[in-house]
Amino acid sequence: MLDWKDGQPFSNRFGDVYFSTDSGQEETRHVFLQGNRLAERYAALSEGESICIGETGFGTGLNFLCAWQLFEQVAPQGASLDFFSIEKFPLNNDELRGALALWPELHMQAEALLACWHRRVPGWNRWSIAGGRVRLTLAICDVAHALPELLAGCADAWFLDGFSPAKNPDMWSETVLANIARASHEGTTLASYTSAGWVRRGLLQAGFAVDRVAGFGRKREMIRGQLNAAAVSRPRGKTPRTALVIGGGIAGCAAAHALAQRDIDVILIERAPQLAAAASGNPRGILHARFGASDNPLHRFVLAAYGHALALLDEVVPVDGAMRAECGLLQLAATDAEAKRIGRFSAQEWPAHVLQTVDAARATELAGMTMLHGGLWFPAGGWVVPPQVCARLTDHPRITQRLACEVTSLERTGSGWCASGEGFVIEAEQMVVCCGHLAKNLSQFKAFALQAVRGQISEIPATAASEKLKSVLCAEGYCAPAAAGRHVVGATTTFDDAEADLRDADHMDNISKLKVFMPTLYQALGTVDAAQLSGRAGVRCSTPGATPLVGEVESGLYCSLAHGTRGLLTAGISGEVVAAAMCGQLPPLPQSLLEALAPLPRTGNKGQYAA
Repeated sequence: MLDWKDGQPFSNRFGDVYFSTDSGQEETRHVFLQGNRLAERYAALSEGESICIGETGFGTGLNFLCAWQLFEQVAPQGASLDFFSIEKFPLNNDELRGALALWPELHMQAEALLACWHRRVPGWNRWSIAGGRVRLTLAICDVAHALPELLAGCADAWFLDGFSPAKNPDMWSETVLANIARASHEGTTLASYTSAGWVRRGLLQAGFAVDRVAGFGRKREMIRGQLNAAAVSRPRGKTPRTALVIGGGIAGCAAAHALAQRDIDVILIERAPQLAAAASGNPRGILHARFGASDNPLHRFVLAAYGHALALLDEVVPVDGAMRAECGLLQLAATDAEAKRIGRFSAQEWPAHVLQTVDAARATELAGMTMLHGGLWFPAGGWVVPPQVCARLTDHPRITQRLACEVTSLERTGSGWCASGEGFVIEAEQMVVCCGHLAKNLSQFKAFALQAVRGQISEIPATAASEKLKSVLCAEGYCAPAAAGRHVVGATTTFDDAEADLRDADHMDNISKLKVFMPTLYQALGTVDAAQLSGRAGVRCSTPGATPLVGEVESGLYCSLAHGTRGLLTAGISGEVVAAAMCGQLPPLPQSLLEALAPLPRTGNKGQYAA
């Protein structure tokens, strides 16, 4: 909980100030920016190169904003900044805005941070800022959990900025300092406002050479240091100039977007005459973040993907009621199993802006019509128009679309990869395959456990009574509020079926789920004739266990596949995973999740992200 003392933000939890009462901004510049020689290091970056700063203790974000401001001032165009930070107790929206108001010089950076901040979720968050030139990765968790999940050797500089070692010793333990060294490489620097003897000794033991130098303001001394030897080298990669992306659905468009933001020229190849022609072509798709109350890799991935997807949509698709509506989403406890699962959430602490457990009365108020069950309320949930998302993601000068081109063969070349089909051969340095179950038609993916899953939605005419529905409802099936006089209801699931014909039986299945799980809505819709309904069928791609396959398949060949029903959530962060790996940059997810997503462990190879 943030308090204020003499006009400065103060932590009651740790009994300490967030920054110097003399001048927090000047303290950051003296201790962290100058202590790590960032001005000269930024200026020395070359086109396509990135620098990665790690921080213990995000606090008000002042250090990040100052590091970003300096980067904008001196770094060359084409260079980029990765900033990784850890914060167990994040400020709420109003607290952060109040703290950052102290620094009008940083207003532009502060507003960009605040625009992302309200999308934060527990665990790892990745936000691209300044057109993708700056990437902030914030781990909202305990430092002891976050640091071991960092890619070994990834950090070029460290800001050691937890509260006072005497008041927050867990942030300065020998284990923490050893993990900082593990995530560093030879030449990695560090700086801290503290000069406590046991912190210096811990850093020396971890392998850092440490000096005491003049501190800022009333602090007589501070420390700076450098790692002179390390077990691993920095996992640097060279940003390619060109890349091919196969597949014009949400996964391919998100990957192309992430690559283009890194100044890579992307050719996006799609077999149909337009983007979003297959599973991503529904007139509306819901943002359904269904994850379990227990801790497992898939659920942690979906949570991270949810926060990332909301921030990415803020960037490319406005909330306007035509292309996107943030109307909230209710997961109804309409079965005993679902009630039990949702009951476990009520025993956990969740940020109210992420999810809330609600009873039937509150669910009725949120939905706008009588609900027989409570459930989980996702305030930021809602719906988007997937083809519009694809169009916005690919509206970039570095993305060229090649439509009506079906790739039948991939081959390695002396300079990279080429994709060929009837009447065309296209080459690039790197390749990303995002074409769902059709990837199995390519020799490199024949052994992958990709499964076609047919799904059909129904468009049901709204009535005066059903128009009262204000939020998306989910149970066994879902229904979105009316738009342009129609509700979107879905969706069926048929495994190993790759046909896209409309079926009356599937319309009836969608309607029957409303009758059983959302009876008030079913009654409000009146008599519905399945034979008269419009709708759409698409073929999704899944794997056993429903975990997507994301990462490097072999040198220079990547994939983002098997997003199933969650593609609107998971495609964006998966594109970031691929782009970061391709460019040798900080991954957006912890190592345990990268290993769970990696496409090759299931065939005996741990892939690029193996520890």
